[in-house]
Amino acid sequence: MSNSVPALAAALASGLMFGLGLSVSGMVDPEHVQGFLDVFGTWDPSLAFVLGGAVIVAFVGVVIARHLARPAFGDEFHLPEIQRIDRRLVFGSALFGVGWGIGGFCPGPAISSLALGRLEVVLFVLAMVLGVIIHDRWARLAR
Repeated sequence: MSNSVPALAAALASGLMFGLGLSVSGMVDPEHVQGFLDVFGTWDPSLAFVLGGAVIVAFVGVVIARHLARPAFGDEFHLPEIQRIDRRLVFGSALFGVGWGIGGFCPGPAISSLALGRLEVVLFVLAMVLGVIIHDRWARLAR
Protein backbone atom coordinates (compact mmCIF):
# COMPACT_ATOMS: atom_id res chain seq x y z
CA MET A 1 0.00 0.00 0.00
CA SER A 2 1.20 3.44 -0.83
CA ASN A 3 2.05 5.88 1.96
CA SER A 4 -0.06 8.62 0.39
CA VAL A 5 -2.44 10.57 2.60
CA PRO A 6 -5.58 9.10 0.92
CA ALA A 7 -4.21 5.56 1.36
CA LEU A 8 -3.40 6.15 5.02
CA ALA A 9 -6.82 7.77 5.59
CA ALA A 10 -8.53 4.78 3.94
CA ALA A 11 -6.52 2.38 6.11
CA LEU A 12 -7.37 4.34 9.28
CA ALA A 13 -11.08 4.51 8.36
CA SER A 14 -11.13 0.76 7.59
CA GLY A 15 -9.41 -0.08 10.87
CA LEU A 16 -11.76 2.13 12.88
CA MET A 17 -14.80 0.61 11.17
CA PHE A 18 -13.45 -2.90 11.78
CA GLY A 19 -12.80 -2.16 15.46
CA LEU A 20 -16.24 -0.59 15.87
CA GLY A 21 -17.85 -3.62 14.23
CA LEU A 22 -15.96 -5.96 16.55
CA SER A 23 -17.10 -3.96 19.58
CA VAL A 24 -20.75 -3.69 18.50
CA SER A 25 -20.94 -7.40 17.62
CA GLY A 26 -19.57 -8.55 20.98
CA MET A 27 -16.37 -10.02 19.54
CA VAL A 28 -14.27 -8.13 22.10
CA ASP A 29 -16.01 -9.92 24.98
CA PRO A 30 -14.17 -13.22 25.60
CA GLU A 31 -17.13 -14.71 27.49
CA HIS A 32 -19.40 -14.01 24.51
CA VAL A 33 -16.90 -15.61 22.10
CA GLN A 34 -16.38 -18.65 24.34
CA GLY A 35 -20.17 -19.03 24.55
CA PHE A 36 -20.27 -19.19 20.75
CA LEU A 37 -17.46 -21.75 20.66
CA ASP A 38 -19.07 -23.95 23.34
CA VAL A 39 -21.20 -25.98 20.90
CA PHE A 40 -21.58 -28.90 23.31
CA GLY A 41 -22.47 -26.76 26.33
CA THR A 42 -24.48 -23.57 26.60
CA TRP A 43 -23.99 -22.53 22.98
CA ASP A 44 -24.68 -18.89 22.11
CA PRO A 45 -25.39 -18.81 18.34
CA SER A 46 -25.56 -15.01 18.06
CA LEU A 47 -22.00 -14.68 16.71
CA ALA A 48 -22.98 -16.95 13.80
CA PHE A 49 -24.66 -13.86 12.32
CA VAL A 50 -21.40 -11.92 12.71
CA LEU A 51 -19.54 -14.77 11.00
CA GLY A 52 -22.14 -14.99 8.23
CA GLY A 53 -22.02 -11.25 7.65
CA ALA A 54 -18.21 -11.33 7.49
CA VAL A 55 -18.26 -14.17 4.96
CA ILE A 56 -20.75 -12.30 2.76
CA VAL A 57 -18.71 -9.06 2.88
CA ALA A 58 -15.46 -10.94 2.15
CA PHE A 59 -17.07 -12.83 -0.73
CA VAL A 60 -18.37 -9.62 -2.32
CA GLY A 61 -14.94 -8.00 -1.84
CA VAL A 62 -13.16 -10.90 -3.54
CA VAL A 63 -15.61 -10.86 -6.47
CA ILE A 64 -15.12 -7.11 -6.92
CA ALA A 65 -11.32 -7.36 -6.57
CA ARG A 66 -11.16 -10.02 -9.30
CA HIS A 67 -12.67 -7.51 -11.72
CA LEU A 68 -10.24 -4.70 -10.88
CA ALA A 69 -6.90 -4.18 -12.60
CA ARG A 70 -5.33 -2.91 -9.37
CA PRO A 71 -6.38 -1.79 -5.88
CA ALA A 72 -7.52 1.78 -5.29
CA PHE A 73 -4.49 2.71 -3.15
CA GLY A 74 -1.76 0.41 -4.39
CA ASP A 75 0.06 -0.85 -7.45
CA GLU A 76 -0.99 -4.50 -7.17
CA PHE A 77 -3.02 -6.93 -5.09
CA HIS A 78 -1.08 -9.05 -2.61
CA LEU A 79 -2.78 -12.42 -2.66
CA PRO A 80 -1.62 -15.70 -1.09
CA GLU A 81 0.71 -17.60 -3.38
CA ILE A 82 0.11 -21.03 -1.83
CA GLN A 83 -3.32 -22.31 -2.88
CA ARG A 84 -3.26 -25.81 -1.39
CA ILE A 85 -4.24 -27.09 2.03
CA ASP A 86 -1.14 -28.60 3.63
CA ARG A 87 -0.03 -29.87 7.03
CA ARG A 88 1.24 -26.45 8.16
CA LEU A 89 -2.09 -24.78 7.33
CA VAL A 90 -4.12 -27.43 9.17
CA PHE A 91 -1.80 -27.35 12.22
CA GLY A 92 -1.76 -23.54 12.29
CA SER A 93 -5.54 -23.36 11.98
CA ALA A 94 -6.00 -25.86 14.81
CA LEU A 95 -3.54 -23.96 17.00
CA PHE A 96 -5.34 -20.69 16.23
CA GLY A 97 -8.69 -22.27 17.12
CA VAL A 98 -7.42 -23.71 20.39
CA GLY A 99 -5.90 -20.36 21.36
CA TRP A 100 -9.12 -18.58 20.42
CA GLY A 101 -11.19 -21.02 22.48
CA ILE A 102 -8.94 -20.79 25.53
CA GLY A 103 -8.36 -17.04 25.47
CA GLY A 104 -11.64 -15.92 23.96
CA PHE A 105 -9.79 -13.56 21.62
CA CYS A 106 -8.51 -13.68 18.10
CA PRO A 107 -6.01 -11.04 16.89
CA GLY A 108 -8.40 -8.34 15.65
CA PRO A 109 -10.68 -8.27 18.69
CA ALA A 110 -7.67 -8.57 21.02
CA ILE A 111 -6.06 -5.47 19.55
CA SER A 112 -9.41 -3.61 19.65
CA SER A 113 -9.81 -4.67 23.29
CA LEU A 114 -6.51 -3.05 24.27
CA ALA A 115 -8.50 0.18 24.55
CA LEU A 116 -10.32 -1.35 27.54
CA GLY A 117 -7.04 -1.49 29.48
CA ARG A 118 -7.77 -4.92 30.96
CA LEU A 119 -4.72 -6.89 32.14
CA GLU A 120 -5.82 -10.16 30.52
CA VAL A 121 -6.09 -8.43 27.14
CA VAL A 122 -2.61 -6.92 27.47
CA LEU A 123 -1.19 -10.33 28.45
CA PHE A 124 -2.96 -12.02 25.51
CA VAL A 125 -1.62 -9.47 23.01
CA LEU A 126 1.90 -9.74 24.46
CA ALA A 127 1.73 -13.55 24.20
CA MET A 128 0.42 -13.23 20.63
CA VAL A 129 3.26 -10.90 19.63
CA LEU A 130 5.80 -13.19 21.31
CA GLY A 131 4.35 -16.15 19.41
CA VAL A 132 4.69 -14.29 16.10
CA ILE A 133 8.32 -13.38 16.89
CA ILE A 134 9.16 -16.98 17.87
CA HIS A 135 7.50 -18.31 14.72
CA ASP A 136 9.36 -15.87 12.47
CA ARG A 137 12.73 -16.68 14.05
CA TRP A 138 12.02 -20.42 13.84
CA ALA A 139 10.96 -20.10 10.19
CA ARG A 140 14.17 -18.23 9.36
CA LEU A 141 16.29 -20.90 11.05
CA ALA A 142 14.43 -23.64 9.17
CA ARG A 143 15.32 -22.10 5.79
